[in-house]
Amino acid sequence: MRTLTSKTSQDKEELKRRVSYVGQRLNDRQPEIARAMAELLSTIDYLDGDPRLIALLEASTEGNIETIFHVLINDIAIANLKPATAAVEYAERLAQRGVPANSLVRAYHMGQDDLMASCFEEVHLLDCDAEMKLQVLHHISSVIYEFVDWICLYLLGIYEAEQQRWNTTSGHVHTAMLHSILARKQTSFASFETETGYRLDQYHVALIIWSESSNPETDLLREIEHAARRLASSVKAFSAPVFSAVDRSTAWVWIPRGSSRETLDHEDVTAALAKVPGARASIGIVGHGVTGFRRSHEQAEAARLVAMAGGTDMARVVAYSDRSLAVVSMLTHDMEGLRAWVQESLGQLAVDSESNARLRETTLTFFSMGSHHSAASDAMTIHRNTLKYRLERAEATRGRPLTSGRLDLELALQVCRYLGSSVLLPPTR
Repeated sequence: MRTLTSKTSQDKEELKRRVSYVGQRLNDRQPEIARAMAELLSTIDYLDGDPRLIALLEASTEGNIETIFHVLINDIAIANLKPATAAVEYAERLAQRGVPANSLVRAYHMGQDDLMASCFEEVHLLDCDAEMKLQVLHHISSVIYEFVDWICLYLLGIYEAEQQRWNTTSGHVHTAMLHSILARKQTSFASFETETGYRLDQYHVALIIWSESSNPETDLLREIEHAARRLASSVKAFSAPVFSAVDRSTAWVWIPRGSSRETLDHEDVTAALAKVPGARASIGIVGHGVTGFRRSHEQAEAARLVAMAGGTDMARVVAYSDRSLAVVSMLTHDMEGLRAWVQESLGQLAVDSESNARLRETTLTFFSMGSHHSAASDAMTIHRNTLKYRLERAEATRGRPLTSGRLDLELALQVCRYLGSSVLLPPTR
């Protein structure tokens, strides 16, 4: 690490004090700096897709920034550091997902540039002469450069080791061949069938199965694979399923249906997952041939994004065919705009409270039953008068008739059912 050097010991102490002060000022702004940097880095190719990867990117960014500020405040040598746990985990996940290593390196260099902009702001505000400001900025720049150089080398070693390990243990199909099919690249379908024993000229249902368990002692992939085989057996699949590991807790699965267009029931999938800790699944629609193989997977991925955006409030198993989920999945690509639209459609009914949740669910059930009071009250097992009272309360809370913008209102209610608090207004106090 570059040490604090200057012409005199007094100058050295002054420089050390100024650097520490800037480090403390930056540390006070840590949440703001980390959040902005994570948003910037998430725009890099291959780093902008999976919500769980984005969450890990945010944790990694926060951990690295905290470490750098700690170094500046306390004048710690880079050689004495240990990388943030989240940074190591993130590098491993990228290796498991086949994300190019240069995306990881680019993220660190972009982060370095972004952080230096914040450093420059703080140094500019120092109450000292221009010469001292230049020394402070030069030293901070050297520290950040050395940190990025050190951690990139460290994490590339982690990445390469994990990539090698993963390539020898991660799956039961050739990952490159599978990705080529999904990406619509020129692929020998006959070779795929020979390698996997799986016929593409049939009907398929794709699933994505993942676990939210944090128990490191559980071999989640093995449990997920067993669950996939249990599912295939229980639904009398045409042959063994295709199973491809994505990372240590996520797998892509295709269930072969032969000539049957029958899809998968939520109950069958839930039962198959019963022994997998923290398991969740998303299901595509049955499709035929190579096109159906791809499309069913794309649908399962879309359903998974909705499930993850909805958080823990969502059901363990969701399907692209669930009512309105396909539309909701397309709307989630602009969460900020979706949130604003939901609040405009629902008015105060968009406030996140237990009473409003009951009113939203009642209104949605009423609409789904063709606006028939008897059918809706029977479906909810409540008295008709209770139903009418809730509908009146929903209308009053919304601030306009339920018949006003009826289609938008029903869709907004479906969005709330799937995405919950992520699109609602915080409770008023």
